[in-house]
Amino acid sequence: MSKLTVRARLLASSMICGAAMTAAPALAQTAGEEISEVVVTGTRIPSPNLESVSPVTAVSAAEIKATGVTRVEDMINSLPQAFAAQGSSVSNGSTGTATISLRGLGPTRTQVLIDGRRLMPGTPNTTGANLAADINFIPSALIERVDVLTGGASAVYGADAVGGVVNFIMSRRFEGVRLDAQYGIYQHDNGSSIADVVSASAAKAASPEFFRLPKDNVRDGESSQVTLVIGVNSPDGKGNVTAYAGYRHVEPILQGNRDFSACTLNSGDTFAAAGCGGSGTAFPARFGNYVVDITGPGNTFRTRDASRDVFNFGPENYYQRPDDRYVLGAFAEYELTDWATAYADVMFMDDQSTFQIAAGGVFAGTFNVNCANPFLSAQQRGLLGVFQGAAGETCANTTNPNAMFRGTIARRNVEGGGRQGAMQHQQYRYVVGVRGDLGDNWNYDFAMQYGRVSFNQVQTGFFRTQAINNALNVVNVNGVPTCKSVIDQTDLACVPYNIMQLGGVTPEALAYLETPSTTMGNLFERVVNFSIGGDLTEYGVKTPWATDGVGVSFGAEYRRETMDFSSDFISSSGQLNGSGGAAPPVNGSFDVYEMFAETRIPLVQDVAFAKNLTMELAFRYSDYSTIGTTETYKIAGDWEPIDGLRIRGGYNRAVRAPHVLELFSPQNVVLDGTQDPCAGLSANDPLVARCAQAFGLTTAQVLAIEANSANQYNGLNGGNPDLDPETADTYTVGFVYQPSFLPGFNLSVDYFDIKVKDFISGIGADTIITRCVDTLDPFYCNLVQRDADNSLYLSNQGFVRNTTLNTGSLATTGFDINVGYRTDLENFGLGNSGGLSFNFVGTYLDTLKVQPLPGEDAFDCAGYFGNICSVSGGLSAPNPEWRHKARVTWTTPLEYGDWFKDFSLSLQWRHFSKVTLDAYSKDPGLNNPGLQYASDKTLKARDYFDLTASWTMRDNINFRAGVNNLFDKDPPLTGSSNCPTGPCNGNTWAQMYDAFGRYLFVGATMDF
Repeated sequence: MSKLTVRARLLASSMICGAAMTAAPALAQTAGEEISEVVVTGTRIPSPNLESVSPVTAVSAAEIKATGVTRVEDMINSLPQAFAAQGSSVSNGSTGTATISLRGLGPTRTQVLIDGRRLMPGTPNTTGANLAADINFIPSALIERVDVLTGGASAVYGADAVGGVVNFIMSRRFEGVRLDAQYGIYQHDNGSSIADVVSASAAKAASPEFFRLPKDNVRDGESSQVTLVIGVNSPDGKGNVTAYAGYRHVEPILQGNRDFSACTLNSGDTFAAAGCGGSGTAFPARFGNYVVDITGPGNTFRTRDASRDVFNFGPENYYQRPDDRYVLGAFAEYELTDWATAYADVMFMDDQSTFQIAAGGVFAGTFNVNCANPFLSAQQRGLLGVFQGAAGETCANTTNPNAMFRGTIARRNVEGGGRQGAMQHQQYRYVVGVRGDLGDNWNYDFAMQYGRVSFNQVQTGFFRTQAINNALNVVNVNGVPTCKSVIDQTDLACVPYNIMQLGGVTPEALAYLETPSTTMGNLFERVVNFSIGGDLTEYGVKTPWATDGVGVSFGAEYRRETMDFSSDFISSSGQLNGSGGAAPPVNGSFDVYEMFAETRIPLVQDVAFAKNLTMELAFRYSDYSTIGTTETYKIAGDWEPIDGLRIRGGYNRAVRAPHVLELFSPQNVVLDGTQDPCAGLSANDPLVARCAQAFGLTTAQVLAIEANSANQYNGLNGGNPDLDPETADTYTVGFVYQPSFLPGFNLSVDYFDIKVKDFISGIGADTIITRCVDTLDPFYCNLVQRDADNSLYLSNQGFVRNTTLNTGSLATTGFDINVGYRTDLENFGLGNSGGLSFNFVGTYLDTLKVQPLPGEDAFDCAGYFGNICSVSGGLSAPNPEWRHKARVTWTTPLEYGDWFKDFSLSLQWRHFSKVTLDAYSKDPGLNNPGLQYASDKTLKARDYFDLTASWTMRDNINFRAGVNNLFDKDPPLTGSSNCPTGPCNGNTWAQMYDAFGRYLFVGATMDF
């Protein structure tokens, strides 16, 4: 009989505490078969018959393949515990990564592991101010299992595992050659009533050519992936190398290819009544209160109509970003002696993805045009007032040769196409170590880990602000329009930009104005870890009422993270017009020394009403270079009163230290908020007096504040070196039921209660300005700085101060329900009919409370979405109270020799309950009559059905094919007033709901 380590004696059926989403029989071993080592998420302790005390949901490799996805993010986002974060459906505000937000607490509070070891942060890109692991790095074809753990994680895996842990268990010790390939494509029938809205808006638009409808039937967004895995054992059987290489390609989807996103919808009583909206940076050009008249001779102005003179910016935006990803790596191990096995992991990824948003141009702001500009017609000069001129003085009647018009100028670069950012991430991860058994009862593990991320981004299609100013100030030199900057030699390359006349823009002018810009950065993580664990049974360290002894684990860890980010002068100085703000450099680092210990104590075993009563304790001490020392700990218990019933519960204290961006990012004005309650008001609106009082303005000044039709406003963001760490308390209690009278059935129900105090975040620009107007509280009102025009978007001098600080708290409570059942149909008298399996995972979100500042009342976002509940703190998506996914699989007896066998059919049901706009909440922290639009009031419940078939040919080839979103269900829609840029894309929440239509896929796994 071969000698097994204590960890290798773990029964697979106890691996995930009976609550796994995958059915236990899939992991069972036959009698006499040697059980390979099982990785248990949630503890480092080796112990016989271990069952996790903390709730764990597991997803098997078979489940992943059945979903048909090529992106790991799509699989994770389908779990009810996961909330949408960065991903492939984010374009404006994209970091080029895919992140996980467990429980809606934010990606930085979710720890991602590969085989129990930390995955480094995924990008130094400062967009979004989140440093979180990029799960694009993980090759989906190599995933053996994914464990999602809530509670009890910080003391074991790291102090920052606040929301929980996602542990990717990789396939190792493979022998042979495996080729896995998959192809998928989206198909959608455009039949939404929004098509009528687009057509109606085109009929009355000043530029109807920008309101086009897509084809009735579209096929796009193709994706393909191929992965080669080669594994070989050493001749002496003591070692193995498993190597892999893979490539993934994803084609883009434009918002204009779906009728429900063919225009940016206004909010109103109905979408039909509100119509299409857009951006005030439109075509043709705007000069103050005038625009170039497209119906005139081409060089005259007419009065601007804010409702008609907008640009439909949605169609050019990417719904799904294009992506090319290469992965390469290997897992190796070799048994040097009976007590030492050396191992190494080498993983690499090169991922290139591009975001695209609407065409650039001259974004609405304050610019100057000299009155002598030869492109101005006499009619236009007569309408443009002279800056600081006498009453009635215009560019036509001025006697000042240097007179100029100063005001809001805007013009969309329709000749140039969309703005793009080509993002490239190269990631490396190396692990080397040695582990082994010290006798029958002890084992150790020593490892060193290095991770590096290199980031590069090239942005194109943007104008340079200084170049705009130069190109608008033109004089006549011997009959040739010439930039004044050429004459005074401040910019000899300047080419005049003629936007006063239709058809006046030249390729040479665009070549001068369009300025590529580059940003880059690096992130490094180094980890050294040593742990030792053992079973003290043979030493007699046990309670008098238990047969098993105490299990222990202890160790130490060192970690250092370093980040640098920089950009060229154009980006760092904020000269990239329409980019949302400057990209200043960031440099910083920290290191942390940690010691940890864990024990599992069987208290009572094999007595009446206590088949097993066990307690777990864990403690971690951390010493950070930035914030000093912290302590995390857990206490948990597991009681099995009778066979098949386990009751478990625990308490966990987590501490998260601020990361590099939160500490060291310079303060910078960027696009942040989605509303200004004081903009665009009519004279009889009661908010006029309120706004005048809040900001010390006259009634006339308030009425002159211009609203941004794209609902984008400035915020002053930045880090804070004086931040304190967050602390979080997690309570879980639940039960697992596996009745003996119903073999193959398991049920678990777990309650979770997580509260994060001293929450590191901005208060939220929309929260600040709403609280200011509602309460007139000077604390909030003093955070709002209006520019000379009292605007919050026309210049960088107007903004809401929303820098990072220790705010109040973020707390959530709810229930997780897991059900699994597997049986042969012959048990029901249906002989030779195959088998049936069922699994169900659901989450009820009871509360999701945000407290903006200590001492203030918290508001509850459970069941809500909007500018507060989908933006504040770590929140980044709608928050349905109930989500579930259920799958039933029929393993049929159908076969045809070696060419067709193991045929199975699987149907999955994904459900999201309805979500209500936060502005309709009765909670005073959320209620906002100014944003209460009937069109946006409710995101109705959505049910998606996915069908998958798989079969085997000649024992070594497995085929799979399926359709996700079988009935081509459209996503719920939101108008622009309640659709914050970034998480809301194309009038919906595309990272959460199925926005693209049916997804058809085929794939094959071939073993040789």
